[in-house]
Amino acid sequence: MAEEKNYEQEVECTHDCSTCSANCGSRTQKPTFTPINQYSKVDKLIGVVSGKGGVGKSLVTCLSAVELNRRGLKTAVLDADITGPSVPKAFGLHGLCEQAPLGGLMPRKTKTGIDVMSINLLMEDETSPVVWRGPVISGTVQQFWTDVVWGDVDCMLIDCPPGTGDVPLTIFQSLPLDGIIIVTSPQDLVSMIVAKAVNMAKLMNIPIVGIVENMSYVKCPDCGKEIKLFGESNIDAIAAEYGIPVIAKLPIDPAVARLCDTGTIELCENDTAKSIADAIEAQPMRAELA
Repeated sequence: MAEEKNYEQEVECTHDCSTCSANCGSRTQKPTFTPINQYSKVDKLIGVVSGKGGVGKSLVTCLSAVELNRRGLKTAVLDADITGPSVPKAFGLHGLCEQAPLGGLMPRKTKTGIDVMSINLLMEDETSPVVWRGPVISGTVQQFWTDVVWGDVDCMLIDCPPGTGDVPLTIFQSLPLDGIIIVTSPQDLVSMIVAKAVNMAKLMNIPIVGIVENMSYVKCPDCGKEIKLFGESNIDAIAAEYGIPVIAKLPIDPAVARLCDTGTIELCENDTAKSIADAIEAQPMRAELA
């Protein structure tokens, strides 16, 4: 049997301490992160990422935030998908954010008290496209971190755009992530999707909380049988190859889709995100990993 791989295994030094994940004796530079503003404090920061688009990353972010909030944790969502923001829609948030009395911006609160910042909450017309180049988009994400008065937050989730481009790189390099959740789907591309995200996290020395497989199955409303629309998944084997846990397999659920469409995701009553929230709560903070 082939030797099991682990994303935390020792890697070769690249001689660039700002991105290298090797723990060698010649390391001279520790990562420096963009400081949050003096009016904010975030205890745990988790990124939700994917190697490609359309796998349900925003859904996982919103469901996880709802579950964490129900557990009594002060929860926030930073929507870093600048060109395709969907978090405000899921929470039924419209209109513009307000200026904070002492400068900066106040996040919008959902009906149950989750703080949200998204580009759609800064635009008069939320249907207007964001036609910006990469550096401007990356700068906007950093400003969501530095210029928004978040207050005291127990757990903040970052809904990252798909892929491994400018914005995910900015988040990985500039923000003090305690870990990332990789979202994927049960298709043949899954191994490539997971590999891209894992390799980027390994390169940037970011811990991986686990993998969430979305659209894993659909449950028959009559008999309750789980139907694998995309065929049998091999996510467990792929996760074992990289030494990463699968923390959830989410079904295709028309009821959840309706809640997102109507901006009432906070009314979701199933337990699909329970195991994700468990993993987030169990994830050590960077200070504990140092």
